[in-house]
Amino acid sequence: MHFSPSYTILIVGLGAIGTVFATLLKNAGHRIFALTREKQLADFRQRKLQVTGIWGEHEAQLDGLYNSTAPLQPVAFDFIFLTVKSYDTESVIRQLKPLIRDSTVVITAQNGYGNYELVSETIGREHALLAGVYFGAKLSSPGLAEVTVLADKVQIGQPHNAVPQERVSGITAAISAAGIPAVHATDVYAALWDKIIYNSALNPLGAILECNYGKLVAHPETRWIMDQIINEIFQVARAHGIVLRWSSPQAYYEHFYSRLLPPTIQHFPSMYYDVQAGKRLEIDALNGAIVKLAHEKAIKVPVNETITGLIKVKEAMIRRDG
Repeated sequence: MHFSPSYTILIVGLGAIGTVFATLLKNAGHRIFALTREKQLADFRQRKLQVTGIWGEHEAQLDGLYNSTAPLQPVAFDFIFLTVKSYDTESVIRQLKPLIRDSTVVITAQNGYGNYELVSETIGREHALLAGVYFGAKLSSPGLAEVTVLADKVQIGQPHNAVPQERVSGITAAISAAGIPAVHATDVYAALWDKIIYNSALNPLGAILECNYGKLVAHPETRWIMDQIINEIFQVARAHGIVLRWSSPQAYYEHFYSRLLPPTIQHFPSMYYDVQAGKRLEIDALNGAIVKLAHEKAIKVPVNETITGLIKVKEAMIRRDG
């Protein structure tokens, strides 16, 4: 499969994941622009980004950095990476709408449920791709990201086959060639739910207890809580007709505890870093989304509901104190 050596790409959000994509894709020869908040522009005066960690050291200078879409309207973007927090998706995709041309696709590379749904409803499925990101990264400072762990390749696809497969394969090949392992996943929606289960079990607990994944696994009490979170998600998925890659919670446990967790035991969840920074937390796209979907089917999910409530209180406390 041949792909363009010079895609024009917009990265929306320069957190850890956005910084990694921007830096490595720029070094691979693509034109890279970025959109960030106005208050963060001063942190990127030279438009320079750096990546360290398990993929080595990389540095790149962006082709353009803006806090508004207006200066970007003359640019024909091949694809746009959406890496903002889930609670910003609605406002951001509306801003991006004028940039969408016939051949432009927006790739949602975010945590949780609802981002792809919102993007595809706003700009059309034919312009929307879904990416499951399975490498971990943390932001050491603005523009400096450290890649800490690789659990699996980035999985990219179109859940409704609304984008030609050769187009998806070309984008995937370009990302892989940049040094970010990626694969075209025809079952990408099931892959998204794999990640929702994983993150819902680990992310909020790691934030509440302020610990890494290894410590969560080490205690039978937290293992029990994680098991109940997973059980409830399977109930909700079945009620909504959502196809998962696993036939039962027990089948998922085996994969979760033996395959997913061992390489990531030193990893801290992104929600933990958001707590440390006093930021808003993404619980509504994880356990909070499970609670909402459960209520639609009159299903009781007490553990997910409790976790959601605890995170909302923690968020209120850290934001008030900060």
